[in-house]
Amino acid sequence: MKDLLAKINIRRFLLYALYLFLVLVFQNMALTQIRPLGVCPFMLPAAVVAVGMFEGASWGAIFGLVMGIFADMFYVESTVGFTLLFPVIAFAVGFVSQFFINRRFFAFMVAAGAALLLTGVAQMLRVLVLEGWSFSLLSTVILQTLWSLPPAVLAYYPPAKWIE
Repeated sequence: MKDLLAKINIRRFLLYALYLFLVLVFQNMALTQIRPLGVCPFMLPAAVVAVGMFEGASWGAIFGLVMGIFADMFYVESTVGFTLLFPVIAFAVGFVSQFFINRRFFAFMVAAGAALLLTGVAQMLRVLVLEGWSFSLLSTVILQTLWSLPPAVLAYYPPAKWIE
């Protein structure tokens, strides 16, 4: 019985690692080519929310840290921003989903929308500190959040199917 439990945990660990890798590849190869109104959809926070929601706070934070490291490697303008932000998002969503909200689609979309908005604000603050305030910063954050919600729907279904 213990061996079966270990295989399931390793299998789920490998599934989530593959899932996050495929999301990262999809983000970098497909979503960067779609730029309505000059804004690129950003799916990585939604994937981190999905892992945090379905695997809990601790595993979500671990996978969020790994996803943040790889996201920072792919996006040269971000030094450690995603590495710090993604584990916090995954931990918070994992904690909230264990005690306060259900793990259904609507709750996921609300959490993913909040994570997308938080990520956009964090990106905006970096530019704000380096270059100063512009109204286009706020409109870019809102547009990025709105354009990122449809791809976020895709982030929900693989982890939701792996849960018994």
